[in-house]
Amino acid sequence: MGEINYVRGDATVPSVKGVKVIAHVCNDIGGWGKGFVLAVSRRWPEPEKEYRAWHRARAGNDFGLGAVQFVRVERYVWVANMIGQRGTRTGSKGVPVRYEAIDTALGLLADRAAELGASVHMPRIGCGLAGGKWSRVEPLVTERLVRRGIAVTVYDHED
Repeated sequence: MGEINYVRGDATVPSVKGVKVIAHVCNDIGGWGKGFVLAVSRRWPEPEKEYRAWHRARAGNDFGLGAVQFVRVERYVWVANMIGQRGTRTGSKGVPVRYEAIDTALGLLADRAAELGASVHMPRIGCGLAGGKWSRVEPLVTERLVRRGIAVTVYDHED
């Protein structure tokens, strides 16, 4: 069994060959404008456009915690918009991250990555603005992706 590969760099610029899925966590209220999504939007307009359309039409689709939207941005590159965050603010109910939703989304991501024969690239999902702890997310990534033989690279942004 493999393990997660940790590197310094930008998760929107994976330097491996083959099909790649760049995965990140989005909120469940349609907000896009802070954190890793800014790096995504600087490279490609489609993920934000598709996420906003998905949220707008949510009454008739699967938009919600645990859902994943796959957006093809280049011939061999996809972006996975994973809904793993309730709202955007820390409040009486704690931080926005929802580990169960991330777990569900990672299962869907694993299915699609396996189908595409893709490697997965991500920042430390759910641990920035969502307020999560990597010590809780890492085992989910290992269980859902690595144990299925999917190559995973986690990027720590260089300061």
